[in-house]
Amino acid sequence: MFRLAHLTDPHVGPLPRAKVRELFSKRVTGWFNWHRSRRAAHDMDILAALVADIRAAAPDHIACTGDLCNIGLPSEWPPSRVFMEGLGPPETVSLVPGNHDAYVKGALEGLLAEVAPWTRGDDGAMCRFPYVRRRGKIALVGLSSAVPRPPLVASGKVGGKQLKEAEQLLTELSGEKLFRIVMIHHPPHVGGAPGGRNLTDARGFEAMIARAGAELVIHGHNHVGSLAWLMGPQAKVPVIGAPSASARGGTLVHSAGYYLYLIEGDPGGFTLKAELHGLKADGTVGCLSVTELSQ
Repeated sequence: MFRLAHLTDPHVGPLPRAKVRELFSKRVTGWFNWHRSRRAAHDMDILAALVADIRAAAPDHIACTGDLCNIGLPSEWPPSRVFMEGLGPPETVSLVPGNHDAYVKGALEGLLAEVAPWTRGDDGAMCRFPYVRRRGKIALVGLSSAVPRPPLVASGKVGGKQLKEAEQLLTELSGEKLFRIVMIHHPPHVGGAPGGRNLTDARGFEAMIARAGAELVIHGHNHVGSLAWLMGPQAKVPVIGAPSASARGGTLVHSAGYYLYLIEGDPGGFTLKAELHGLKADGTVGCLSVTELSQ
């Protein structure tokens, strides 16, 4: 059995003090949003409790699907690295970035310089997307949908070049008979998020999966647990979105959580189970639900 933990949108805080010149951009709206509501919505004690639960679950690997940062300040990059170090060494933790990591032009490059080892592919390249990491019978394919956007816009884009390379990778991995897991920040299916928050080339992503296939697609961005399906060349592909790992919400789907995927079997006979772990009514962290997903 292979055990993969999936967390997303930790929004590591508190937000550091910003220099005035750093707010002469889209960051000013994010700064106001943080102090008006987001700092109350994201709780670092809750995030620490979830990370402790992940460690207790002892997964074989951890996937983080972005939004380490809040408004892409340079002072947010070192704490993001500290957070990744707390999850585990680069060999056992994989990262793809989110839209908040690319909040303004240059922010994504600054963050990736700090967390590059967690994006290292099998070829040794870092901060290059897509990348692939083979771990036993599992192959993790990391895509970036993080691009700078204007104020009040949080959409993402993969781009034609990355989609083409991802299709080639997934096709090759199919020949290796591996369980292929695609990691991306934005919901990659049409209707996965409203306009202004969506993946703008979701139709291209769907078409790519229809041709190449995958066994699982995981994402974040919406801060809720979700399940959708895409058609692959031979079977439907589950698309699972995880809640924010630091959210102090009042309902099950809006409270902090992460997924633990249990993968068993051999090529052509893989089984997949998804356990949603998160905040329980008594304030502790534990398993909330289990979903069986046949392959």
